[in-house]
Amino acid sequence: MMTKNQINEREQLEMLTIEQLVSKDHLVRKLDAAIDFSFIYPLVEDLYSTVGRPSIDPVVLIKMTFIQYTFGIRSMRQMIKEIETNMAYRWFLGFGFHTEIPHFSTFG
Repeated sequence: MMTKNQINEREQLEMLTIEQLVSKDHLVRKLDAAIDFSFIYPLVEDLYSTVGRPSIDPVVLIKMTFIQYTFGIRSMRQMIKEIETNMAYRWFLGFGFHTEIPHFSTFG
């Protein structure tokens, strides 16, 4: 129960970017600076079709698995839940606030 002096700021409107929410010394920033994941594209380009529905970026898939391993997340289901709420993970993946996260079954 809130007292008169407490203010509920859950619905406070702010203008923020994900960039501002991830601390400058967070491990994902160090990983992003140290590893250029673009080497993945030429390795997998023959595996992706130009027809059909759009595919999930292969770098995003590798980065998701990389986060899972680095931060000791035990399952892909849990990884997806973490990405939904962890702004540092979203930043690392290049996702926005409302970007749809791939379904965990994508990895199965």
